[in-house]
Amino acid sequence: MLHITFTLNALLMVAMPVILCFLLARRFGAGWGLAGVGALTFIGSQVVHLPLLWGLDYFVDRFVPIPEEWGLLFNAVVLGLLAGLCEEVARYIVYRRFIPSARTWKQALMFGAGHGGIEAIILGVLAGLTLANMLVLRNMDLTTLPNVPADQLPLLQQQVADFWSAPWYLTLLGAVERVFALCFHLSATVLVLQAFTRHNVRWLIAAILWHAVIDGVAVFFVGTWGPYWTEGAIGIMAVFSLGIIVALRDSGRGAAVSESASTGATGSVK
Repeated sequence: MLHITFTLNALLMVAMPVILCFLLARRFGAGWGLAGVGALTFIGSQVVHLPLLWGLDYFVDRFVPIPEEWGLLFNAVVLGLLAGLCEEVARYIVYRRFIPSARTWKQALMFGAGHGGIEAIILGVLAGLTLANMLVLRNMDLTTLPNVPADQLPLLQQQVADFWSAPWYLTLLGAVERVFALCFHLSATVLVLQAFTRHNVRWLIAAILWHAVIDGVAVFFVGTWGPYWTEGAIGIMAVFSLGIIVALRDSGRGAAVSESASTGATGSVK
């Protein structure tokens, strides 16, 4: 049973963003190129985000000791803000410099689907690789592994046992979370769009804070109440994300020409 649900979880994580982009292209006529730009935007944001994360972790561990009782809250706030800054500023830069003609709500959805979609696909591939690794480890004598120190063997055996004893519904939470995350990425991309269509950078700040809240709540909840309450909280925020998307549906109209002229950029993605 578990090998089926684990497989389904990985496949859904890969397939859902592709299906979403297909539906957006068919319903709204948004070009697939925008999804590609969104994917590259996410990857570019992580090129900055991950080294900053590692550097901050190194700095805090050595120079800013955090009391244990404040550690989780500190991580939730800092990690949320760092993710928001890196990803939403990346969206803003790409909007401004590389797709100055993409100023409609429909285009924002495709851009956001690519951004959140490549994250889901990467995580889905990693989930599939983990499953493949665990399938191999389950069917072999772990004591024969040459590169596992004797003191680490009990830990590895416990990890394999825990993996294959998980409740089946827990194995599908990755796909469920990606549904919620895709809702968020669409809403954040629409929020950043407002910085251009409404000519007010406060919308970028709103997107950064919205990102920080969602990531921060996820970090805090998973460290306090576990995965089920975490997904419940993220699910509630996904509903708010959908509300943002619907509320701003008619917000992006006719700003492409003025933005292109003001930036001097010529590139566009239909």
